[in-house]
Amino acid sequence: MNNITKIYPLGNTTVPALRGITLSIPEGDFISIIGPSGSGKTTLLNIIGCIDRPSDGTIQVGGREITDLNDNELTDLRLYKIGFIFQTFNLIPVLNTLENVEFPILLMKKHTKKEIAERATQLIEAVGLKDQINHKPAELSGGQRQRVAIARSLVTRPDIILADEPTANLDSETGASILRLMKKMNEEEKTTFIFSTHDPDVMKYAKHIIKIRDGIIAE
Repeated sequence: MNNITKIYPLGNTTVPALRGITLSIPEGDFISIIGPSGSGKTTLLNIIGCIDRPSDGTIQVGGREITDLNDNELTDLRLYKIGFIFQTFNLIPVLNTLENVEFPILLMKKHTKKEIAERATQLIEAVGLKDQINHKPAELSGGQRQRVAIARSLVTRPDIILADEPTANLDSETGASILRLMKKMNEEEKTTFIFSTHDPDVMKYAKHIIKIRDGIIAE
């Protein structure tokens, strides 16, 4: 990211969410972006994840300049290169655990049903949900739903996984187990993890920490 800014209109005025972020994250890193609510953490993740566009500045993901990509190109980049773990899980209520994890890789339309099922099952077992493979989200605890979300984010073998406040809705013990699982997956899958949090207790799990306040990187 090179001098990234993001400004949102609010009535007759504007609100700066990011105010000149320059940042480089190496492949395979495990990064924690910390800061208080409203500091710009989610906006930063959304721009890295091609969900939002910067107002100014340039950004490369996997060595590719993405600032001027069209919507279809951004959709492909998100599908093939980036995995998301959302704060609210965003699981599909009518699908069971296996089907939720399979869903992103089905969109690629380049794997057989057997390959998809094997990959999804492998990840479900890796996150400790073998016995819940046929359960729907309503039948799972918050921690179990977050584990489904982690498996789903990894199923396409993305280069980068973005996690927005991944422990926000979990108790401290479950949150710690989720972070340990993410770190294990980072080491085994060699995936770059970038997660945001306002909880200083999670900093010990990160290889590197980026502090953000009022839309700028704080020293």
